[in-house]
Amino acid sequence: MARHIVARTSDIPPGGNKVFGVEGRDIVVFHVNGEFFALLNRCPHEGAPLEKAACVARLTSPEPGVYQRSRAGEMLRCPWHGWEFDMRNGQSWFDPKRVKVRSFPVAVESGQELAQELAQELAEGMAKGPYVAETFPVHIEDSYVIVETN
Repeated sequence: MARHIVARTSDIPPGGNKVFGVEGRDIVVFHVNGEFFALLNRCPHEGAPLEKAACVARLTSPEPGVYQRSRAGEMLRCPWHGWEFDMRNGQSWFDPKRVKVRSFPVAVESGQELAQELAQELAEGMAKGPYVAETFPVHIEDSYVIVETN
Protein backbone atom coordinates (compact mmCIF):
# COMPACT_ATOMS: atom_id res chain seq x y z
CA MET A 1 0.00 0.00 0.00
CA ALA A 2 1.41 3.39 -0.98
CA ARG A 3 1.24 6.30 1.44
CA HIS A 4 0.81 9.86 0.16
CA ILE A 5 1.27 12.93 2.34
CA VAL A 6 -1.40 15.23 0.93
CA ALA A 7 -1.69 18.17 3.35
CA ARG A 8 -1.04 19.62 6.75
CA THR A 9 -4.03 19.12 9.03
CA SER A 10 -4.38 22.90 9.21
CA ASP A 11 -4.80 23.07 5.40
CA ILE A 12 -8.29 21.53 5.64
CA PRO A 13 -10.49 23.57 8.00
CA PRO A 14 -13.01 21.81 10.28
CA GLY A 15 -16.17 21.15 8.25
CA GLY A 16 -14.27 21.67 4.99
CA ASN A 17 -12.66 19.53 2.33
CA LYS A 18 -9.88 19.67 -0.24
CA VAL A 19 -9.22 17.73 -3.44
CA PHE A 20 -5.83 16.16 -4.16
CA GLY A 21 -4.50 14.42 -7.26
CA VAL A 22 -3.13 11.04 -6.15
CA GLU A 23 -1.91 8.48 -8.69
CA GLY A 24 -4.04 10.03 -11.44
CA ARG A 25 -7.23 10.13 -9.33
CA ASP A 26 -8.96 13.06 -7.67
CA ILE A 27 -9.39 12.22 -4.01
CA VAL A 28 -11.38 14.51 -1.72
CA VAL A 29 -10.40 14.67 1.94
CA PHE A 30 -13.06 15.83 4.41
CA HIS A 31 -12.37 17.19 7.91
CA VAL A 32 -15.45 16.41 10.02
CA ASN A 33 -15.82 16.35 13.80
CA GLY A 34 -12.06 16.23 14.28
CA GLU A 35 -11.56 13.29 11.88
CA PHE A 36 -10.37 13.05 8.27
CA PHE A 37 -12.05 10.91 5.59
CA ALA A 38 -10.87 10.33 2.00
CA LEU A 39 -13.13 9.37 -0.92
CA LEU A 40 -12.86 9.27 -4.67
CA ASN A 41 -14.17 12.67 -5.77
CA ARG A 42 -16.81 11.18 -8.04
CA CYS A 43 -20.36 10.06 -7.38
CA PRO A 44 -20.86 6.56 -8.85
CA HIS A 45 -24.25 7.58 -10.29
CA GLU A 46 -23.26 10.19 -12.88
CA GLY A 47 -19.86 11.46 -11.78
CA ALA A 48 -20.76 14.55 -9.74
CA PRO A 49 -17.81 16.01 -7.80
CA LEU A 50 -18.30 14.99 -4.17
CA GLU A 51 -16.28 17.98 -3.02
CA LYS A 52 -19.52 19.91 -3.70
CA ALA A 53 -21.69 17.44 -1.74
CA ALA A 54 -23.61 18.59 1.31
CA CYS A 55 -22.32 17.14 4.58
CA VAL A 56 -25.46 16.17 6.48
CA ALA A 57 -26.48 14.14 9.53
CA ARG A 58 -27.91 10.65 9.52
CA LEU A 59 -31.66 10.93 9.97
CA THR A 60 -33.71 7.99 11.25
CA SER A 61 -37.32 7.61 12.28
CA PRO A 62 -38.35 4.96 14.81
CA GLU A 63 -42.01 5.90 14.29
CA PRO A 64 -44.05 8.37 12.23
CA GLY A 65 -43.45 11.97 13.26
CA VAL A 66 -40.38 11.18 15.36
CA TYR A 67 -36.95 11.91 13.88
CA GLN A 68 -33.51 11.32 15.30
CA ARG A 69 -30.32 12.98 14.05
CA SER A 70 -26.96 11.31 14.56
CA ARG A 71 -23.46 11.46 13.09
CA ALA A 72 -23.78 15.15 12.21
CA GLY A 73 -21.80 16.02 9.07
CA GLU A 74 -20.70 12.45 8.32
CA MET A 75 -23.17 11.75 5.52
CA LEU A 76 -22.69 13.12 2.00
CA ARG A 77 -25.57 14.15 -0.22
CA CYS A 78 -24.56 14.27 -3.90
CA PRO A 79 -24.95 17.78 -5.34
CA TRP A 80 -26.62 16.60 -8.54
CA HIS A 81 -29.23 14.01 -7.56
CA GLY A 82 -29.16 13.76 -3.77
CA TRP A 83 -27.76 10.23 -3.46
CA GLU A 84 -26.41 9.78 0.07
CA PHE A 85 -23.19 8.09 1.17
CA ASP A 86 -21.50 7.36 4.48
CA MET A 87 -18.19 9.20 4.35
CA ARG A 88 -16.57 6.70 6.77
CA ASN A 89 -16.68 3.88 4.21
CA GLY A 90 -18.36 5.21 1.04
CA GLN A 91 -21.42 2.98 1.51
CA SER A 92 -24.66 4.22 -0.05
CA TRP A 93 -27.86 4.44 1.98
CA PHE A 94 -30.21 3.68 -0.90
CA ASP A 95 -28.58 0.47 -2.21
CA PRO A 96 -25.86 -0.57 0.27
CA LYS A 97 -25.19 -3.98 -1.31
CA ARG A 98 -24.40 -2.67 -4.80
CA VAL A 99 -23.41 1.01 -4.74
CA LYS A 100 -20.59 2.77 -2.92
CA VAL A 101 -17.97 5.45 -3.37
CA ARG A 102 -14.37 4.28 -3.20
CA SER A 103 -12.92 5.21 0.19
CA PHE A 104 -9.27 5.35 1.24
CA PRO A 105 -7.66 4.86 4.66
CA VAL A 106 -6.48 8.11 6.24
CA ALA A 107 -3.90 8.62 8.97
CA VAL A 108 -2.75 11.75 10.75
CA GLU A 109 0.88 11.78 11.83
CA SER A 110 3.08 14.43 13.34
CA GLY A 111 5.81 15.91 11.21
CA GLN A 112 8.35 14.58 13.69
CA GLU A 113 7.12 10.99 13.18
CA LEU A 114 7.27 11.41 9.41
CA ALA A 115 10.79 12.83 9.59
CA GLN A 116 11.92 9.87 11.70
CA GLU A 117 10.33 7.38 9.28
CA LEU A 118 12.03 9.05 6.33
CA ALA A 119 15.40 9.10 8.10
CA GLN A 120 15.07 5.40 8.92
CA GLU A 121 14.12 4.54 5.32
CA LEU A 122 17.10 6.50 4.03
CA ALA A 123 19.46 4.88 6.53
CA GLU A 124 18.25 1.37 5.62
CA GLY A 125 18.55 2.05 1.90
CA MET A 126 22.05 3.52 1.96
CA ALA A 127 25.30 1.56 2.15
CA LYS A 128 27.58 2.59 4.98
CA GLY A 129 30.93 3.90 3.82
CA PRO A 130 34.08 5.24 5.42
CA TYR A 131 32.81 8.84 5.43
CA VAL A 132 30.27 10.23 7.88
CA ALA A 133 28.53 13.54 7.36
CA GLU A 134 27.82 15.82 10.27
CA THR A 135 24.10 15.71 11.10
CA PHE A 136 21.79 17.91 13.14
CA PRO A 137 18.51 17.07 14.86
CA VAL A 138 15.38 18.17 12.99
CA HIS A 139 12.04 18.91 14.64
CA ILE A 140 8.84 19.39 12.66
CA GLU A 141 5.93 20.83 14.59
CA ASP A 142 2.90 20.18 12.44
CA SER A 143 0.62 17.23 11.70
CA TYR A 144 -0.02 15.87 8.22
CA VAL A 145 -2.87 14.04 6.51
CA ILE A 146 -1.77 10.82 4.81
CA VAL A 147 -3.95 8.95 2.29
CA GLU A 148 -3.17 5.29 1.64
CA THR A 149 -3.80 3.79 -1.80
CA ASN A 150 -3.23 0.37 -3.27
